[in-house]
Amino acid sequence: MDQLVCDGDLSYLGGSWSRTIGSAGDVPLQGDFSAEHMIFGVDGVDPVRREKLIDLLDIDLQWRMHKVSDGQRRRVQICMGLLHPYKVLLLDEITVDLDVVTRMDLLDFFKEECEQRDATIVYATHIFDGLETWATDIAYIQEGELRKSAKYSDIEELKSAKNLLSVVESWLRSETKLPKKDPPRSETQPRRSSPFDSSPFRSSRHMAYYR
Repeated sequence: MDQLVCDGDLSYLGGSWSRTIGSAGDVPLQGDFSAEHMIFGVDGVDPVRREKLIDLLDIDLQWRMHKVSDGQRRRVQICMGLLHPYKVLLLDEITVDLDVVTRMDLLDFFKEECEQRDATIVYATHIFDGLETWATDIAYIQEGELRKSAKYSDIEELKSAKNLLSVVESWLRSETKLPKKDPPRSETQPRRSSPFDSSPFRSSRHMAYYR
């Protein structure tokens, strides 16, 4: 799955860093390239925004992409994916390889993007740390149907629960007690592939948090 899709208004960032990014000239993130080569290979970038992201993600431009850790590669991927501004950003479990400090700094950056540029960010994740103070809205999809969608402050269970994790756990456990649906019939016409095919945005159940 490609990790970045961007049409100027809508951007999607997620998936494996082992694939390629078209905006960087189809250069593999695992190849013998430096972080500087990867990041500065993205055209049409505001240098101030680029430097801010490099500093935020604590990227060493001399990193060799085939030698660094998964977390360091992930930082370069995220940096490249955020170089161009967006109106709507869909995030698919992009912080799984990040340390706690970098993850929280990135969430603060996303909050700033929403407040200063009026962007909308939808974050599909199973990592709940810090989301109580970050998300303004929550969406819960079950078997392809939107089951819950509300302002964080309007969800009754959260007013008495000890944390967000316990509430989401109760939703997911109640779902396992429901009868399984028959799989859909095969389509008569082949469906075009999509960068979202392997993401939580197409899964049977997931949580999305957004601002």
